[in-house]
Amino acid sequence: MTLLVDLKRVSKDFQRGPETVHVLENLNAEVPEGDFLALMGPSGSGKTTLLNLIGGIDRPTSGDITVGGQNLDDLSEGALGKWRAGHVGFIFQLYHLLPMLSAARNVELPLLLTNLGRGERKQRVAAALSLVGLSDRAAHRPAQLSGGEEQRVGIARAIIADPTLLLCDEPTGDLDRKAGDEVLDLLDALNSEQGKTIIMVTHDPHAARRAKRILFLDKGALSTEPVE
Repeated sequence: MTLLVDLKRVSKDFQRGPETVHVLENLNAEVPEGDFLALMGPSGSGKTTLLNLIGGIDRPTSGDITVGGQNLDDLSEGALGKWRAGHVGFIFQLYHLLPMLSAARNVELPLLLTNLGRGERKQRVAAALSLVGLSDRAAHRPAQLSGGEEQRVGIARAIIADPTLLLCDEPTGDLDRKAGDEVLDLLDALNSEQGKTIIMVTHDPHAARRAKRILFLDKGALSTEPVE
């Protein structure tokens, strides 16, 4: 088993006025390559905070986070941004698409930070939209798409740079069951057919059951048992 994500004694505190809020405390976790992990837990338990730490959006108060052999604490802010762009894809509950841009242009955005030429960017965008089943919607703007289609555009954008790790924060939370199942089918295919490692935060037991395993987060600790 090759580990992709390794967390050792990770803690995260936030300052709220004079009060220090301990969100994560001495958390340990391992995620092997090819895993599809669902994270569940009550609101405020730190699930999104944990995703942000693994994705290098935020830094821990203490502890070590290693992703793909890279200790994130060793990277400067600039180097961390470059690392994140090449190794991690983010999928959000709210799709964060730019309303004035077409689906294709929204998907292309991460590639504008690379040295790829226009022709190769166009090919990659076409391949990503084909993979999520939206080749015929490439020219449509977000307002012309359904919620499920918008989320699939978000997934195409997340995979456009071919990351090894996908971090999904409530990816079906804003969708009806049919559209949510279509998104979960796509995530399952990305995991089983494309080899993407996926960590998915969800409140929905139906969505969580689609993962290979489920961990529950509460009071800064991970468990294989539901929180009472």
